[in-house]
This record gives sequence, structure tokens and C-alpha cells, in this order.
Amino acid sequence: MRYISTRGGPSVTLDQALKRGIAADGGLYLPEVLPPIILPEVTDIGDIDTTARAFLSPFFAGSDLETHLDDIIAETFHFPIPLTVLPAASGSCEILELYHGPTAAFKDVGAGFLAACLSRLEGDRENPLTILVATSGDTGGAVAAAFDGRPGMRVVVLYPDGMVSARQAHQLTCWGDNVLSLAVAGTFDDCQAIVKAAMANRQLTEKHRFSSANSINIGRLLPQAIYYAHASALHWSRTGTSPGFIVPTGNLGNAFACFLAREAGMPIGEIILATNANRIISDYLDGADWDPRASIQTLASAMDVGNPSNMERLRHVGGEAQDLARKVRALSVTDEQITQQIRKDFDELNLVSCPHTATATYVWQNLDQDSRLSQDWIIVATAHAAKFEQIVEPVIGESITLPGVLAEILRKPSQFIPIDASMAAFETALEDQFG
Repeated sequence: MRYISTRGGPSVTLDQALKRGIAADGGLYLPEVLPPIILPEVTDIGDIDTTARAFLSPFFAGSDLETHLDDIIAETFHFPIPLTVLPAASGSCEILELYHGPTAAFKDVGAGFLAACLSRLEGDRENPLTILVATSGDTGGAVAAAFDGRPGMRVVVLYPDGMVSARQAHQLTCWGDNVLSLAVAGTFDDCQAIVKAAMANRQLTEKHRFSSANSINIGRLLPQAIYYAHASALHWSRTGTSPGFIVPTGNLGNAFACFLAREAGMPIGEIILATNANRIISDYLDGADWDPRASIQTLASAMDVGNPSNMERLRHVGGEAQDLARKVRALSVTDEQITQQIRKDFDELNLVSCPHTATATYVWQNLDQDSRLSQDWIIVATAHAAKFEQIVEPVIGESITLPGVLAEILRKPSQFIPIDASMAAFETALEDQFG
């Protein structure tokens, strides 16, 4: 299997795409062709490892990692990803719980998978690979946890200072000497711009051997497609119908993974993207020009993105707005609606939802009757509510029990370096830490 840039240029192997993160022309890697995915008979769906092996094998064909695929899968999917039924007055709905990993967020799947791949491709202690990650909340913590202490690997986490929850900030800044945490005086988009500029700087990239662990890296997308493939196949095996998915999204990585799984032939119905007050995606699908803008700070902070990177992939595969709007929908949810929905989830659904998951439950509960009854739905729950206790607990009037993995992280000491939102400040911090 070869991989191509969304902007053209020569194809590369999976191993090259994983290590580079972003193409030389600034584009994002995609499979040259999407192979038809052949899963076991739908009446005999096995565990998620079985689905992952069937789904990923064509994408790993010819890779140096091909013979390691079983071990990579086992290392990635080592925690439960349950699909639970929600009570509903009308229609059928389930919750896909993606928050049972090491940092209690869906990013643990992609980050763990990428770390498992790169640690097998790269083990040079003398000339380590440096993973750059811009984060609006959960990505950086998951990546830092996945790469923490791995030989031949360094991580630089850039996050918007004061724009993530206190618990998110702690899990971005509590790792070992191979992780550099930078609190940027700016927005997520500023952090992302620094990462892209650094990777476009040939001299700096050659010196530090930069790669990316954001969802711009194909190694994040492929494993995230697995839980959509598995959940949809399970649902099909039980009901004979293709479920629709409602996906909270900011940078569009998780949402594109769902789209990719459907394009590869998985039994997935409609895909609805639930966004916060950063409306660029919904505005574009409603007919506006694609117009990146400054992000707005919201309660669903991990989705505060004004220029989603993976729109480039989505447009490459799905077409421009008019065509794309026939394949996905996007609905924007305000902070007021998020707050109201957290309370409704608790009272009516016996669900303690984080602000991001609440955007998806709001969209589901406010679908028109025809849409709600036209198919079964799966809502994607992206993070544990305990990561956002300062938002959720006052709304529901109860304390949220910390999951064990998060409690362990919060006991670690925190260390970070504040910088302004400039390449000069980034380079100085990098030089001071890693030389």
C-alpha cells in the first residue's frame, strides 16, 4: 500500500508517512486507494482485535510493520470500548464509550497506536525522533502518556495557556524528561501554526527529526477508524441495519476516521458532526466559503478550532461543499445548550457527560422526528466527565468519581515552560531542553 499527499507529489510507504507526519508539500497523507475491507461474517463478529486485524491488514501491506501488526493491535486495544444502550422516548440510540484508556479520552487509541508503530520503526537513542503535538486539550496528554519514557522518542506538547481545564493542563505537563510541555500565550490555532511552521523548516526538521502526533498523522486516523468499523459491524450483526454516527469534532480527525471507515465499505449510515460555537464546518456545509478564522473559547475546549486541519482530507475524498453536504451534516451547539444538555443527560439518560459528548447528545435529542426514526444512532462519547469537573459538577449537583487512571496522573508533579506564540520562542525552548 502506498500513500499520497492531498496536494499531489510522489507516493510514499506507510513507514515513511508515519515518520514524516506531514507531506513535504504541506499536504496530508491518504491511502493511494481505499481497499475493500473484508470482515468476518456479520453474524460472527469477534472482538475488536479481530476487526482491527481485518481492517488494517491491507493498509500495512508492504510495510516493515506488517509482521508486527498483531502486537501493535494488542498494545493499542488493551482497554474496553463498550457500546451501551441509551434509554430513548423514541428511536434507538447507543453510546460508544471511548474514554476508558490511560488518559480517559478517545485520543488514547490513536496515540497508543502511533507510539507502538514508531517505537518499532525508530529506536535510535543517539538521534531520537521528536514528536510535535499541538493540542486543544486531550491529544497532548494522550500522546505524552503514550511516548513517555520510550527510547529514541521525544515529545513537544504545545497547548493554549489558560484555555484547557485544570485537569487537562496537569495531564499535559506531568511526564518524564523526554517530554517538553509548552504553555503558549495564544489559541490552539497558534499552537498548530507553530507545529506546521516547524515541520516546514527543513533545517530544524533535519536537526530534531520532527514528526507529528496530531491527527494530521495517518497513524492517528487508521486506528480511530477501527472503533467505527467494529461498532457498526456489531450493530449490523444484531439488527441488520447500518447505524448513523453523531461525532463531536474540532480538528476533524475523529470525524474523518468515521468517514474513512464508511468509504472503506463499513455499514455506516448518516454521519453528523457535532461542533461547538466554532462554526466554520457547519457554515461551510451550509454554503459559506471555507474561511479559517480565530477560534472561540467554549466549554467544549478540546473542540475550539478555527482552522480544522483534516478538512483538507475530507474535501479531498468527499468533494467541495455542495458534494460534501450530501455525505455529512454538521450542527453547531452553543455553550448555553451544552450546559442545558449536561443536565438533561444526567436527569433523563442517567448519563454523566463531558461538554464534548453533550454536543452530540444535544444534536441527537434535537433531530427532527424523521431523522431520529430513520435509522438507529450511535453517539460518540469522547472524554470522561471527571476531566471537566469544574463545568459538570455544578450543573449536575454531584461530585464525579475520578477514574483510577486519571487519579494516578493527577498525583504526578507538573512542569511546563510558558512561551509566546512565536517560532522564535518555540526554538529557544526546544534548544534549552534538547540542545
